[in-house]
Amino acid sequence: MPELTPLTPDEGTITMFTTTWCGYCTRLKGQLSREGVPFTEIDLEASPEHVDFVERVNAGNRTVPTVVFPDGTAATNPSLAEVKQRLAG
Repeated sequence: MPELTPLTPDEGTITMFTTTWCGYCTRLKGQLSREGVPFTEIDLEASPEHVDFVERVNAGNRTVPTVVFPDGTAATNPSLAEVKQRLAG
């Protein structure tokens, strides 16, 4: 399990690391918005200081979307259903 990050979100919300060119990011952002799930987006191109964290939780890969949950765990390209389930848990 990845270590807790200072970017750990408050209960009921997520932090999502994205890029502007990531179709999976765009899709998940749209789904979250439609479902009213609050999230904080961090664009890795605009905030490269977060790349190390994303690579660390993804076995060295800069994979997006990477989502951080309130318990400090991370998931790579989770489905809307997974995000909602983990926030409800």
